[in-house]
Amino acid sequence: MVCMELSGTPKKIVSARDLGIVACTRCSKAWPLGTQTCARCGHALVSRDPMSLQRVWAYWLMGLICYVPANLFPMLQTRTLFQVDESTIIGGAVELAHHGNHGIAAIIIFASVVIPLGKFWAVAFLALSVKNRSMVSKNTRQFLYEVVEYIGRWSMIDIFVVAILSSLVQLKALAAINPGTAAMFFALSVIFTMLSAQAFDSRLIWDVQAKEKPAGDGGVDIHE
Repeated sequence: MVCMELSGTPKKIVSARDLGIVACTRCSKAWPLGTQTCARCGHALVSRDPMSLQRVWAYWLMGLICYVPANLFPMLQTRTLFQVDESTIIGGAVELAHHGNHGIAAIIIFASVVIPLGKFWAVAFLALSVKNRSMVSKNTRQFLYEVVEYIGRWSMIDIFVVAILSSLVQLKALAAINPGTAAMFFALSVIFTMLSAQAFDSRLIWDVQAKEKPAGDGGVDIHE
């Protein structure tokens, strides 16, 4: 985004589409509006994705549906010589805290509960904010979108822990650790929420802001 602001005057939002250009979302190269394919990387050029919000909500709903059984079913199954123990995400964190591992328990709760719920809220807020007037500034919404995209990869920490434990603790009849049913649902939930965030066309944020600006404002704010 390029910003040219006259001192002491408000900015006027001008989109790249209004200027007759479109940027490649993969390599950021700008091309004249109407160009079908980026000559630099071969990616298809689209000024705005008309199906963006439909895909956002479809992936978001699937992620939420998968998140429910991910917390109800056991995430980890521990088999010993005499018994079989199963623990959910919350139950495993509580048990770790009970044994004095408060730091690990806090990390699991943060990565498996706080971050996923925060992502659900953030993606839903962004999708709603481009359809309805919002008091949150365009810069804050753009920052929120970038944070959601960045932290998506760290939501798999539970799956990584289960995979490592399952590969290390396999003592045949004595002891074994295996992933529970929740592991699959949790992985699917993370994947769908990541797809939901990636499906969101962040340029819609700036379109809404431009519509809210009164005509006759001075200064220019150029964005894709």
